[in-house]
Amino acid sequence: MTLLELFIGFLKVGCFAFGGAYGAIPLIRDVVLSYGWLEDDMLTTMIAVSESTPGPIMVNLATYVGSSQAGFWGALIATAAVVLPSFAVILLITALLKKLLKNPYVQAILRGLKPCMIGIVLATGVYMVLHRCFGSVAALSPDTTAVVMTAALAAVYFGSRKILKKGLSPIALIGISAVAGVLIYGA
Repeated sequence: MTLLELFIGFLKVGCFAFGGAYGAIPLIRDVVLSYGWLEDDMLTTMIAVSESTPGPIMVNLATYVGSSQAGFWGALIATAAVVLPSFAVILLITALLKKLLKNPYVQAILRGLKPCMIGIVLATGVYMVLHRCFGSVAALSPDTTAVVMTAALAAVYFGSRKILKKGLSPIALIGISAVAGVLIYGA
C-alpha cells in the first residue's frame, strides 16, 4: 500500500505544482504531512538539503521521502510520479507549442498564474524563516542564533548588491550559509 500511496501522493504534487520547485513546497509539505511520512522539522531540513544538492528540489524531495518510506522502489516510484505529469505536458506542448502560445486564452492563463506563484513562493519563504527562527509560531520562542544568522545572510546578500552592483550568486550564498552553519552549529 505504501508504494501506491507514494505514487498517488507525488503524482498529485507533479500535477499541481505550477511555478517550479518553490511553488511546489507547500504542496509537498501538505502531501507528506497528511500521509505522515515525515515530521515537519525533518521535512524542513530535507527541503534545505534538497535545495543545496544538485537537481530539482521536487525530484530530490520525492526521492528522499520515497526512499525513507519504501527503500529503493519507493524512491523510484515517488520520483517517477512527481516527474510524470511534467514529462507528459512537455511532450504535448512541444507538439502544439507554436499554436498554443499564440492562443490569447493560454497567454491569459499564464499571466494569471504569475502573481499566484509569486505569492506562494513568498509565503513559503516567510513560513520557513518564521518556523526556523521562532520555532512554533504559536509559542514565539525565538532561536536567537537563527535570527542573527538569517539577518547576517540577508545583510551579506543585499550589501553585495549595493557594493558589487549585483547580488551574490546562489551558489556563493549557499556556500557562505554552509560555512556559517558549520561554524555556528557544528560540533
